[in-house]
Amino acid sequence: MKKIISSIDVGTTKICTIISTLDSGGNVQVLGVGLVPSHGLHKGMVVNVDEARESVAESVRRAEQASGVKVESAYIGVTGRHITSTNTKGVVAIPRNDRLVRPDDLKRVLDSAQHVNIPDDRKIIHAIPRGYTLDNQERIKNPIGMHGFRLDVETHIITAAVASVQNLVKCVRSVGVEIADLILEPLASGEAVLTPEEREVGVILADIGGGTTDVAVFKDGSIYHTSIIPVAGYQVTSDLSIGLGLPFEIAEAMKRKYGNVYPDVLAKSDDSNLNVENGHSVSYRDLCNIIKVRMEELLRLILLEMPDSNYASLAPAGLVLTGGGSKLAGLEVLARSTIRIQTRIGEPMGVYGITDILHDPAHATGVGLVLWGVNNQGKPTWEYRNKNNGSIGGILNLLKKFFGM
Repeated sequence: MKKIISSIDVGTTKICTIISTLDSGGNVQVLGVGLVPSHGLHKGMVVNVDEARESVAESVRRAEQASGVKVESAYIGVTGRHITSTNTKGVVAIPRNDRLVRPDDLKRVLDSAQHVNIPDDRKIIHAIPRGYTLDNQERIKNPIGMHGFRLDVETHIITAAVASVQNLVKCVRSVGVEIADLILEPLASGEAVLTPEEREVGVILADIGGGTTDVAVFKDGSIYHTSIIPVAGYQVTSDLSIGLGLPFEIAEAMKRKYGNVYPDVLAKSDDSNLNVENGHSVSYRDLCNIIKVRMEELLRLILLEMPDSNYASLAPAGLVLTGGGSKLAGLEVLARSTIRIQTRIGEPMGVYGITDILHDPAHATGVGLVLWGVNNQGKPTWEYRNKNNGSIGGILNLLKKFFGM
């Protein structure tokens, strides 16, 4: 039987389950998709376990019905303001007479990079080696088999609140699905929308979801910086609801149907009125201007999260916007004029099959989780394994220990 790879994107506004497999050429074929509205989540975190569980169950059921395949385990995305990250360094000596770097040396140096103080209510979910230095020779991707006296590593460490992860894990496992791995959502989105060239030269990724905007900087082919901004599509809709005097659901529908951050350039008529379901009308220009102000704020917040204000050097490839919030008409133009950075909208790539619905920035995380699962299966345990905190390729045993799985 072909190996099944599934993912569940448990988002603030939607739950998306994707069931896929690898064809004979190693390409990812999507077999089924289950997309449902999300309930019981706020800003990327579970706030009502029963409601969230029901949403996940319905999403999984629809994907299974479409594919004819049962979901036994899945890659799950993690986000929320409780996520923190830092870059740390580790160093070890190569003690043997031949000075040959072996897998055990990589494990030792990665362990040393994690000697950081972490509160008891937090645990590491990713510790990703960014690059190695061997006797002052920098930017080494894989030093195994090389000779040297001293091995250094720079590692990107991502931690999460135990309670928040426990609630998410509980929702998924309660519907009969095991956790293949927990993946930080911007890392997954990067798998789906970034090119290898962008990752190498330096790029900023911002996934604008319903409850959070997930930000990641990739450089030299690896992750450099991650952060979560608790401002996203929900705040835009809330502004419209308050500013235009509309019920939240109607404001959301108006945003999706008519949202435009440049009405002067792209709109058919600046002063036209839009009829809404409650019998009232709202100004198209007012609607667009409210959206524009909030998105300008969000774009500036993305830059404030950067570890370096020299954006041209940090990310020569510019900014890639993805997620459902990136679909607002004119957002690329607004980004270029507001923050003066080359910008494009990132759509998922790298899969085929039942993918019509997936060629949409809103599904970057779901597709990326599948691709992460494909790209990180079968990794040797030396790549990153820590007896206390988990592994980059698979942390199932540690999830059971730390998160009560």
